[in-house]
Amino acid sequence: MADASLSRSIRPGAALGLLGGGQLGRMFTLAARNLGFRVHALDPGHDCPAGQVADLEIRAAYNDVYAAQALARGVDVVTVEFENIPAETLEAVATIRPMHPGAHVLHTVQHRLREKRFLAEHAFPVTPFREINTEADLHEATSALGFPSVLKTASFGYDGKGQKKLMGAADIGPAFAALGGQQGILEAWVPFELECSVICAQSATGETSVWPVAENAHQNHILDTTVFPARIPAAAAAKAQAMALDIAKALGVVGMLTVEFFLKPGGELLVNELAPRPHNSGHATIDACVTSQFEQQVRAVCGLPLGETTLLRPAAMANLLGDLWPADGEPAWERLLAHREVKLHLYGKTDARPGRKMGHLTALADTPEEALAKVLAAREALRG
Repeated sequence: MADASLSRSIRPGAALGLLGGGQLGRMFTLAARNLGFRVHALDPGHDCPAGQVADLEIRAAYNDVYAAQALARGVDVVTVEFENIPAETLEAVATIRPMHPGAHVLHTVQHRLREKRFLAEHAFPVTPFREINTEADLHEATSALGFPSVLKTASFGYDGKGQKKLMGAADIGPAFAALGGQQGILEAWVPFELECSVICAQSATGETSVWPVAENAHQNHILDTTVFPARIPAAAAAKAQAMALDIAKALGVVGMLTVEFFLKPGGELLVNELAPRPHNSGHATIDACVTSQFEQQVRAVCGLPLGETTLLRPAAMANLLGDLWPADGEPAWERLLAHREVKLHLYGKTDARPGRKMGHLTALADTPEEALAKVLAAREALRG
């Protein structure tokens, strides 16, 4: 007898729609093509990273509902590269083709207050927070949460954008002014030992999978390096993985979910942020795991059986930012590639700017420390 789940799956040979054409979309597209799928990508930029490898590149703004609907009509299912797609676009696409993750998921996570309230209402541990609409709100919130604290825009923030650390009462006025009239959220400052993340998947059939915990280090609010597996107690790792899966189920995610955590002294975990997509901290899964986060995204949104997430060896990833590019030329690629155990992944971006993610390095080794040393040495060699 045929497996009933196969009748609901989207099989190789079909076309997948992608809203977003950056590096995450590029790696999704490469994984999809390896599985025999075609990909149509929509992005407002010209010659975007995903468009360079997709079967069809549609250049249009994310609020161009008609372009998004045209994309949907040419594919079998639509997914997203990042969460900040306008709700009207998502809803319009969903009237034509299956949309994974659903608009309700993206509506929750693209706004920090909605995200924090969802987590708190479902009893997931989060940092204390307050809604900020006026400067008086901020005065009251800092009285309740104390200093230091962090003021963030409620909407459309990533890589530290839209964030101000408040050290005392003198910072309140300038920090509120920096919101520029946007709604804000004040969060208590968390003394943590390290930041880590868990990436998990939930398919259209309800099957789930989870990767080992990733240990993350940031520079200027941008992810700098990731180590797999995180060097944390086994009990904390298991708790983080279980919590990520519980959040995915509570949200009703179909596709990927990344949960970023603060690990406090004593092993306590606090949920920092959610991302319903593949994540920068999961790039090492391409080389270090049986199934990468990008292949899993394809499998999940298509309702196909999920792949094995076993870590083959300890691994590390280092981001390559535009800061490494000299003003008058290219980085020293030959010096980097002389580090034969390190894998180079470039995103096809020609305009290198400080803070812009241009690519990443990964390495496998017998220990996380050895893997990290390899990618750091190779990145340093890139400077020439």
